[in-house]
Amino acid sequence: MQKTILITGGAGFIGSHVVRRFVNRYPEYRIVNLDALTYAGNLENLKDIENAPNYQFVKGDITDGDFIQKLFQEYHFDGVLHLAAESHVDRSISNPMEFIMTNIVGTVNLLNTAREIWKDDYPGKRFYHISTDEVYGSLGATGFFTETTSYDPQSPYSASKASSDHLVRAYHNTYGLPVVISNCSNNYGPNQFPEKLIPLAINNIKNNKPIPIYGKGENIRDWLYVEDHARAIDLIFHDGKQGETYNIGGNNEWTNIALIRTLCKVMDIKLEREPGTSEQLITFVKDRAGHDLRYAIDSSRLMNELGWKPSLQFEEGIEKTVNWYLENQEWLENIVNGTYENYYREMYGNR
Repeated sequence: MQKTILITGGAGFIGSHVVRRFVNRYPEYRIVNLDALTYAGNLENLKDIENAPNYQFVKGDITDGDFIQKLFQEYHFDGVLHLAAESHVDRSISNPMEFIMTNIVGTVNLLNTAREIWKDDYPGKRFYHISTDEVYGSLGATGFFTETTSYDPQSPYSASKASSDHLVRAYHNTYGLPVVISNCSNNYGPNQFPEKLIPLAINNIKNNKPIPIYGKGENIRDWLYVEDHARAIDLIFHDGKQGETYNIGGNNEWTNIALIRTLCKVMDIKLEREPGTSEQLITFVKDRAGHDLRYAIDSSRLMNELGWKPSLQFEEGIEKTVNWYLENQEWLENIVNGTYENYYREMYGNR
């Protein structure tokens, strides 16, 4: 029997890579991509598979409980991969309510509907919630986040994701809903919205604009190539243990300033500029409020239980990423000038 899988947020950065992987790898599945097409949702990310026979896009908002219920009733989903989220920390500081609505209320709408529609007929069903390592707070100079690390969110974004994680676990413990959760480190790669550090820096370097770096650039992040993340999500959805959490990290810790200097060197080579040219664009700005010092993920459980490991080290991944952005200038320009938003607003309307 064909399985029907709902992927929320599938037009976003990580979601589009997950959708593509599932559509191409599992032709026996029907993949329904639900996305509200807010600022970071872009169907241009999925042009290559938009006409695939096992793929369908639906525009809609997970905060609309009635809409979600009708969607479940229409498609009879066997599984949910829940990636839809507001995800930018700076935006959460300026407008936390959007994050509360999407990340908490939206998640509860999906949980309630899955529980009601599946009606305790749980064999073969799975609700997979994709989350972030930011729920754990900040690390010192040593140590790693594990699946048992206590939650200590420091921003409205991470607090909203921590809340949704707890709710998913509560629905498993209280109602027996079949769930899995993963918490990942910082993703990078093709199709990332250009307000994020790496695509922002690539675009600014290309256009000789300042590269803003918070504080002194000493904050440390673990970087995960997005296709490695999509591969981990595939494994966890199919083989992860019910009710469990898996941490996904790239084993690539970099200070922000070291990362940007590496990126500048790659860009100087690609743009045939004198060495050191792009570094002159680095501009230190006032640090972000509540800026966590260091994130680092221990992925040993995922590696040992499911056989996953990252395929790329950062130097390899960043070169692939730079190449993609330089080869897809139209995609980037459409994002920056808002062309894609106007096009999809006309096609699908404002809802």
